[in-house]
Amino acid sequence: SLDYCVVKIPRWDLAKFNRVSTKIGSSMKSVGEVMAIGRNFEEAFQKALRMVDENVNGFDPYLKEANENELQEPTDKRMFVLAAALKNKYSIDRLYELTKIDRWFLQKLKNIIDYYTILESISSGSIPLEILKCA
Repeated sequence: SLDYCVVKIPRWDLAKFNRVSTKIGSSMKSVGEVMAIGRNFEEAFQKALRMVDENVNGFDPYLKEANENELQEPTDKRMFVLAAALKNKYSIDRLYELTKIDRWFLQKLKNIIDYYTILESISSGSIPLEILKCA
């Protein structure tokens, strides 16, 4: 048998509703959810993000800018602010203080950004097979 990881992410289509805050709380605002299966958390999370929004290519650190106020408030776009913060070298401990997201998840998200940075530094025609497999 193969081990696998499943990630479920709510679909927040808040643009459909007038005068609705983008802050996420206990009230139901999601219009559905996606479920992605991968060999590890990082793979499943990337797949889920791509399914939630067809205009997103995964955990992209360039969609939003790092902003500590946005990191503290759960919103539909906070994951991309988190990606930008990781790209800007925020520490896991600092992100935990701001977001209260478990350090295990923060480390897994950092793994994605670390490989994103490695892949950016290599020309597309010369990516070594080992790096490509790990990414």
